[in-house]
Amino acid sequence: MSYRFGMDLPTLLSEEDMSLSAAVYEPRHPQDSDYYHCVEDYFEAFIQCYDEQFSRQYGFWRPYIANVIFRYLDCGDLQHGFARVKCKDCGHEYLLAFSCKRRHFCPSCHQKRVVEFGEWLCMDVLKKVPHRHFIFSIPKILRRYFLYDRKLLACLSRFAWESLKVFIQGSVPEKEPVPGAVIAVQTFGDFLGFNPHCHILLTDGCFYGEKGMFRVAPPLELKKLETIFRHKVFKMLLKKGKITEEMVKMLSAWKHSGFNVFCGNRISPNDETAMENLARYIIRASFSQERMKYLEQEGKVAYKAKNGKDTKVFPALEWLAAMCSHIPNRGEQMVRYYGYYSNVARGKRKAKGADDAIPCILEPAENNKAFRKNWARLIQKIYEVDPLICPHCKGTMRIISFIEDPLVIRDILRHLGLWLGRSRPPPKIHDPPNIEYATADLQIQPHSDIIYGDPEYSWDDYIQS
Repeated sequence: MSYRFGMDLPTLLSEEDMSLSAAVYEPRHPQDSDYYHCVEDYFEAFIQCYDEQFSRQYGFWRPYIANVIFRYLDCGDLQHGFARVKCKDCGHEYLLAFSCKRRHFCPSCHQKRVVEFGEWLCMDVLKKVPHRHFIFSIPKILRRYFLYDRKLLACLSRFAWESLKVFIQGSVPEKEPVPGAVIAVQTFGDFLGFNPHCHILLTDGCFYGEKGMFRVAPPLELKKLETIFRHKVFKMLLKKGKITEEMVKMLSAWKHSGFNVFCGNRISPNDETAMENLARYIIRASFSQERMKYLEQEGKVAYKAKNGKDTKVFPALEWLAAMCSHIPNRGEQMVRYYGYYSNVARGKRKAKGADDAIPCILEPAENNKAFRKNWARLIQKIYEVDPLICPHCKGTMRIISFIEDPLVIRDILRHLGLWLGRSRPPPKIHDPPNIEYATADLQIQPHSDIIYGDPEYSWDDYIQS
């Protein structure tokens, strides 16, 4: 099965179709994209001016972001290491540059992660039972607290699970029923605004008994589900001092509170294509390269909405700030597993040899390490090309070595005429940021709730921390 670009929800090809249509692979050149040019031109100015220009709107500067940017700029650059791929039939050879493996910021590396996750989830976690897709979202007025404290995102995931668990367990008659859920937290909206919400793949019913029987649940009452979720979020934010009782009363009095629970149609256990599409969708990248255009002369980025009708134009620096607000911290967990799909439950079943006791997907033939290294298969699945087909004789190619020593890299690239004196050109020189400062009597008060309404800490306290 293979991913087709240009669609917000991926579509799949069968393995047979993919093998027949696979073309010859050509190593990518990320340096030629609009996205790369924008990052390359503005990253240094962006890092220097972030605190002064963007920290209020897009959150505090996180040093890890600079590391992600630098790694992305070196992604696909032969001067930072490569593998040698050689045809065993005719001896043709090409060099394959190493990748940066950064989440959300690098389009190519994140897409590999998306495909890999979709395969693994469907083969190793989800069982062949009905599922539903839920989305839990919160009002705009509360989103800034999650922007400034990303640890709160884990609470959203837990509250969504606890709310669903209560309802779905109560909807089946069996004793000790256990639903299963995979919850991915996303932080982005259509135009890269900060919009934390949960995408949930939930079993449409519960497992029960030692043999892992499954009872399908009736449709859930979404308004009652939303009420429980809203109560849990309010309680947590009150306990942490982020909001006041007055704000809770105000939001509770609104006709539309801003909280929302969406439930999709039931997905049949035999619809493997829909399940893998959805598994990819819940961890998709925060933006699409196909929908952005870098206006180099104006120093701006034009970004189209998913509907293809609306377009928003960002100053290049602000585009980078919006992009970087969605980069997870190093090691930050964005996908969690609950109930029957939790790591503990899966581990116990595998220890007993009972994980295949119900009608479910067979365990993958490859182990995790081999699965993650199966680069050629993932490339073929993403781009519908086979990187191990020789472009000269159509024979089979294989990786013969990995080159990481800087001196060896330089010697090989010089011999091939691919060595440049500088791996990356210097960023463009930009004028100092044009910032207008208000006079003393017109300054906005740092405690203004319009900018940041945290009753426990002032804006200055956050900056100093």
